[in-house]
Amino acid sequence: MVKLLDARTSQNASYFNSIAVPVTAAPQLFGTLGLNATGAGTNIRVELSLTAAFTSAATVLTPVDITIYRGTGPNRVLIYSARETLPVSVLGIAATRLITVTAADFNPPAPNNLLVYQAFINTAGGVAVAPTRTGPESFYAAAYSD
Repeated sequence: MVKLLDARTSQNASYFNSIAVPVTAAPQLFGTLGLNATGAGTNIRVELSLTAAFTSAATVLTPVDITIYRGTGPNRVLIYSARETLPVSVLGIAATRLITVTAADFNPPAPNNLLVYQAFINTAGGVAVAPTRTGPESFYAAAYSD
């Protein structure tokens, strides 16, 4: 029988247009979650989801990268990456895109205390007009075991 170990949410912005954070080529920390895995069985599974809204005035397609890692620092493990291309601005009107991704981490090593996940967002290098994170923004994870 499946057992819910823990579930957490990091909500940076609850509403559309509630923030204005320029996206850079350097990965920006989007959210950190620590899941309590105490009492986990042999098979741990973690389901993650992330939602972020972007506005861009660029007249060329602009790629945005989303990465999710287990752990922190130099020993962290990449568990998910995606690239989404933002639409172009037409007639000087900024284009907005809401991006939602879903990831899974199957059988991560049982931690001594917390399973930590971090999400990052960045553009590809050489983007002339950087998009802006405008909200809403949310990062969610739930850990299960047998």
